[in-house]
Amino acid sequence: MQKGVDYPGITVTYVCHDGVGNILMQKRGINCRDENGTWDTGGGGLELHDTVEETLRKEIAEEYKTDVLGFDFLGYRDVHCENNGVKTHWLALDFKVLVDRDKAQNGEPHKFDAIGWFAKDSLPSPLHSQLPFYFEKYKKELWQA
Repeated sequence: MQKGVDYPGITVTYVCHDGVGNILMQKRGINCRDENGTWDTGGGGLELHDTVEETLRKEIAEEYKTDVLGFDFLGYRDVHCENNGVKTHWLALDFKVLVDRDKAQNGEPHKFDAIGWFAKDSLPSPLHSQLPFYFEKYKKELWQA
């Protein structure tokens, strides 16, 4: 049985920010599960016996090699996608996370081709298919310092 395919998976997703209106994004490389070449914000599947907060901290440490300085729970989304003809269903727990801009770096260069800091009006392209809805749903919370 495969989570997200045979039953809904749970993912902890996040937008890391620097406290002054910029967000940290990653460009998905060829070793990512899907949507290679698109810009995304980050996340990871919740594993059995891990807490949501442990998963949040672990994923940010792995992907961006930095610590969580503070976080806010934004809400949740049902994420229905299709990957290579296979329908998937994930429940996404969404967070806004403060990190130290100077410490953030690409912790998974085998998966991400690049990372970068972006302001609301200068987002990279193309974006991951889920980000436009994510940004619209949480626009008030995301773009406040």
